[in-house]
Amino acid sequence: MWFKLDQIAAYCDEAAAHGVTELALTEHANRFVDVMATVGPFWEKLGHEPTSPIMAEYFDFHARNSLEQYVNLAQAAKDQGLPVKIGLEVDFYRGQMDDVSSLLAQYPFDVLIGSVHWLGTWQFDDIDNDVQMHEWKVRDVERCWSDYAEALDELASSNSVDVLAHPDLIKVAGHYSSDPAEFWDRMAESAQRADVSIECSSAGWVKPIGEQYPAQGFLDRLVAKGLTFTTASDAHRLERVGERSGDLADLLEARGVHQLASYTQRQRQLVPIRAS
Repeated sequence: MWFKLDQIAAYCDEAAAHGVTELALTEHANRFVDVMATVGPFWEKLGHEPTSPIMAEYFDFHARNSLEQYVNLAQAAKDQGLPVKIGLEVDFYRGQMDDVSSLLAQYPFDVLIGSVHWLGTWQFDDIDNDVQMHEWKVRDVERCWSDYAEALDELASSNSVDVLAHPDLIKVAGHYSSDPAEFWDRMAESAQRADVSIECSSAGWVKPIGEQYPAQGFLDRLVAKGLTFTTASDAHRLERVGERSGDLADLLEARGVHQLASYTQRQRQLVPIRAS
């Protein structure tokens, strides 16, 4: 296992420096052999796609860890008094979310956040991979946004997650729909039907799009539907934990949102948006 308790403690300290008093540990589900044994090598069914070999390499590299060890480590962090929640970022697998949910139900998760990072075998947000980025040149952008909205709807309606992470991630490489309002409406309706919370994330500010998730027009729609929110940063590096959390709070407060969603054993509670 690559994480240790002292690393989690360091993350908590960095978060606290930005006024964040509670931290959900949400490693990607695709890093665990248990999850991959459940969904299987789905890319083989899509071998005709030029990105299928890259997807195979991706999972061969990443899916090497034990879900049980991860959960036990997160529980140990809680037991030592660190302000963490046991969570997971649940990747979308078309037609297989029921199987994933059955696996995850065996563990004491506090919160499950859901995300769509690939359409078929195309990892549209892998901005460092030339083959993946080339697909943006040969695909219709409007169709990409539509396919993404469809995938997000299936993920939300599966009841497998509590929060939708970076819900407009499809924009990450800088390819915006000519009429994003249509897709914002679709995705907001999906979230409302599923009664999930929405992650407001600063991660997009350091991506090519240079914009938080969700975009302000999308955020307005989500607020209008009465949805609840969490906040997040690009925590792949310690120095980005809690990054610009104050700016996210400003965005939400400007829209009348003064509480965030917190989860314990997958039950939602509302807490103040800023620490007192």
